[in-house]
Amino acid sequence: MMTVPNSSAYAKVNGLEMYYETHGTGPGQGRPLVLLHGGALTVGLTFSAVLPALAADRPVVAPELQGHGHTADTDREMTVPYLAADVVGLLDELGIRQADFLGFSLGGLVALEIAVRHPERVGRLALAATMYTQDGVHDDVRVPDYGSPRLPSQDDFQGMADAYAVTAPHPGHFQDFLAKVSAAAHAPLPWTADDLRGLRMPTLLLVGDRDFVRVEHAAEMQQLIPEAQLAVLPATTHMTLMQRTSLLLPLLGQFFA
Repeated sequence: MMTVPNSSAYAKVNGLEMYYETHGTGPGQGRPLVLLHGGALTVGLTFSAVLPALAADRPVVAPELQGHGHTADTDREMTVPYLAADVVGLLDELGIRQADFLGFSLGGLVALEIAVRHPERVGRLALAATMYTQDGVHDDVRVPDYGSPRLPSQDDFQGMADAYAVTAPHPGHFQDFLAKVSAAAHAPLPWTADDLRGLRMPTLLLVGDRDFVRVEHAAEMQQLIPEAQLAVLPATTHMTLMQRTSLLLPLLGQFFA
C-alpha cells in the first residue's frame, strides 16, 4: 500500500539534503509524531501499513536518513550519533521543540540516541525491534551467510533494491549503500544501562517473538527504563513487525493518545 504525503521537501542539515514527508493534520494540532525508518528501508517500506492511522489526528514528520531513499549519501561515516544529530537538526529547521517518536530497527537506535542525549526533545518514545547493546540480537543474525530465517528474505532484499532504484539520487550505488548501512547497524552502541535508567519519558518497546532482537533483551530494557511498557507480538519476524496492523494500531493508538 502506498501512502501519499501531504507534502514532501528537503532541508539542509549537517551537510545533507535531507528528505522528509509531512502527513496528517497541520501544525498546532497536537505534538508531532516523528517516524524513523529501518536500515536500508524508506518511509514507505517501513510505515505504509500504519501511517494512515497514525496521521489521522496528528501531524507526522517522516524523514529519510543519510543515504536512504531520497536523501543522498555523503562521504561522512554513517553512525547512530550522526543520524540522530541530523534528525534533531531537522526538527530545529522545522521549529519543532518536542515530538513523540516511533523508530523501527536502525530508526529505533536513532530515536533512542535522541532520547538519551536530548531528552527534552522527546515526549513519548516507541522503539520497535530496538536493542541497546549488540548482544541484544540473536547469534544467528550476526552470521554473514544470511541463512537465518530471522533475516530479511530474498523478496525483502529485492523490495529494498527496487525502492532504492526508484528513489535514490544515485541508484547505481545500492551495494555500496548496503555495506555502509550494515557497518552502521553492527557498530558498538553508545549506551549503558545507566543511560536507560535515566530515561524519564513514557516508553513503549515493541518486538516480534521471532525478531532480530532477543525477547529477553527487550525485557531487560523494560526493567531498566523506569516508565517502559513491553509488547511482544506473536508469530512476528523483524520484517513483518510493522505490518501487523491489527496488533500494532491499538497499541500505538493507546500509547500516543
